[in-house]
Amino acid sequence: MAGNLKRAYPELQENIVLIRAMRDSNIPKFLAADLPLFSALIQDLFPGVEIPETQHAELEHQIVQSLESMKLQKVDKLNAKVV
Repeated sequence: MAGNLKRAYPELQENIVLIRAMRDSNIPKFLAADLPLFSALIQDLFPGVEIPETQHAELEHQIVQSLESMKLQKVDKLNAKVV
């Protein structure tokens, strides 16, 4: 996953690529209670590194449309989990 990110965004620093790869591949698997511990571990491993948030505007729009078409409620935590 890190290799794919680096090829897609060659301008990103390697530590940011590694953090994004770890975050993107692990967060969907964690329970909500585990997220603070994971975040603390990342901060310990990479102190002072600020990770820019990735924008998924089109994906988020499609998620909302799908939920509406199935007459389901839009819940922000669900949207974040799907992304």
